Amino acid sequence: MTENSRAELPGRTAGKKRLIEPKIRVLVAKPGLDGHDRGAKVMAAALQDAGMEVIYTGLHQTPEMIAATALQEDVDVVALSILSGAHMTLFPRVKSLLDGQGMDRVLLTGGGIIPAEDMEALNDLGVGRLFGPGTSTSEAVDYIRAWFDEHGRQASGATG
Repeated sequence: MTENSRAELPGRTAGKKRLIEPKIRVLVAKPGLDGHDRGAKVMAAALQDAGMEVIYTGLHQTPEMIAATALQEDVDVVALSILSGAHMTLFPRVKSLLDGQGMDRVLLTGGGIIPAEDMEALNDLGVGRLFGPGTSTSEAVDYIRAWFDEHGRQASGATG
């Protein structure tokens, strides 16, 4: 097959390269002893439906397990779902572990039952936007997309 015949195939554009946008890689995790995972699963499905690549850890993850998985999977975003009230312990611990692995430019976000003053304190520590009950999945998806558009793949140190 000649170069000209390839260019004429359906879906091809002669003389132009089609760029494939990288998928945003998101780790959705449920740290601690909290057994309520419906919100995390709904969010994971919404992120997947929005074209993102989602890795869901399942229940009862330690901060160390979450950070190790984030590094192994080379994610752009780590999203924690915390309903247990342990957000002021778990978010800073995961952030510290990510930073210690050279993943300080990965977005750490999430949601759960988190008072506004705690959200502000966590934001001051470098945690991204946090979402409370009733937040639409599209709002969280839009936030992650906007963050990725601004920071891009280099945030996690990946080259591709």
